[in-house]
Order: sequence, then C-alpha cells, then structure tokens
Amino acid sequence: MKKLIFYTVLLFAALSFIYPFIWMISASLAPESEIGSLVLFPNTFTLDSYTQMFSKIPIGRALFNSILVSTLVTIGVLVFGSMVGYALSKLEFKGREFIFYVIIFTMTLPFQITLIPQYILMVKFGWVDTYAALIVPYLMNALAIIMFRQYFKSIPTDLLDAARIDGCGELRILFTILWPNALPAIVTIGILTFMASWNEVLWPLIVIRDESLMTMPQLVTLFAVGGRADAQLGVKLASAILLALPIMIAYLFFQKYFIQSMASTGLKE
Repeated sequence: MKKLIFYTVLLFAALSFIYPFIWMISASLAPESEIGSLVLFPNTFTLDSYTQMFSKIPIGRALFNSILVSTLVTIGVLVFGSMVGYALSKLEFKGREFIFYVIIFTMTLPFQITLIPQYILMVKFGWVDTYAALIVPYLMNALAIIMFRQYFKSIPTDLLDAARIDGCGELRILFTILWPNALPAIVTIGILTFMASWNEVLWPLIVIRDESLMTMPQLVTLFAVGGRADAQLGVKLASAILLALPIMIAYLFFQKYFIQSMASTGLKE
C-alpha cells in the first residue's frame, strides 16, 4: 500500500510537469480557432502553424547557427575546462588553491557586471556580427572547471604516476586516461553547457544584428515579440517547440550518464 501511494503521488507529479509540454505540442498542431479552448486533443490536426513559421522567418538557418555555436562552445568548455580542472586537481604548483577559490568567486558575480566590458572587447576585436562573438567568450566555464576538478580528485594518483613512468605526457594522460574514466562528468558538463549556450538570448541580441547569423532563441524571441508572428499563438508555440526539441532529445539519450554524474560528482574535497 505504501508503494502504491508513493508511485501514485509520483505519477501525478510527473503528469503535472509533462502536461504543459504535451498541450504545447498539441496546440501547435491545432487550428488557430481551437487553441483558446485549451483542449488537450483538438478535433483536427494541421501543420499550418509550422508552415507559416518557416515562411516568415529563416528558422532553418537559425537552427544551423544554434547547433554550430552550441556545439563549438560545448567542445571548447570540455577541452579547456578539463585541462584547468586537471591542473587544479593533480598538479602541484604555488597558488593552486588561491586560483581555485578565485574561480569559485567568479560564479557569484552577476553576468551584468561583465556584460559591458565584454561587449567593448567584441567591438575592439571587430567581432560584432560574427560567430566569434557568440563562441569565444563562453569557451571557459567556472562550473565545468569545478566539476572536472572534483571528479579528477576521485581518480587515484597512482594511475597517473604509472602513466608518467610509461612516458605519457600530461595532455595524453588527460585525454587517454582521465577522459574515459570521467565519462559521466563529461556528459553532464556537455549537456549543461549545450543547454546554457542553446538558450542564451541576451548576449546574441547585443552582438548580432545580421539575421543570417542569429541563433534560434534570438530569432524566436524577435519573432514572438516583434510582431512578425501576427499575434498567432499557434505559430509562436511551433517556434517554441522547435527551440526546445534538440535539448529534449539530447537529454533523453544521455539521461543515464547525467543522473549517474549528479549522484557521484559531489562538490566535496
């Protein structure tokens, strides 16, 4: 009886979370006249909302831009974050702990503090309206560094010493020994970084004005609030679904590693 009650509560909780997403998908496939009734399954299904969306904005180009930017940012964060995390966890040098605490301190700073100086740098470098403005500022991530550091600390140092005796350099140790043993952390950091980069709106709105370089969140935001959706809720919902779909697919494929890492990668000394 306790299990029945427990799983019943969990089922209702899950339905309460998933219902808005199911309704959003159903409403995007419904005629505009039926969306206001808030029924879960409309009388007829149509792709008019998606057809209108594709005809009004270059959503395909924006999808390519978002995938390109998010993928490159994720790869950069994994490579550079793991390198810094490895140095802070396994290499001995003066100031190591101080650097680690400085990195933690940067996480407490609101992003608005660095927004203007960061934009001035983009102007000085001539990177406004380029992919570099979307990618380069996000290639280093404090959370990724901390998570890699904590995960690498759990790997025995004797394993690395044996590799050094065999002639392995530090980069080879990182990418051929530590990376295969840190797959859950890599997947977790990859998903979190990809999601953060994919959903970023404010920074692209500041540095990108060329429509051919706009990302999905930026274009969808301008589309929804800029009047091009013509106050049609179905078209807005269709664009929101396309925006959320890649993240949902990625999580479905990698949720096992994500949960495993969150359970085993505590921020402990």
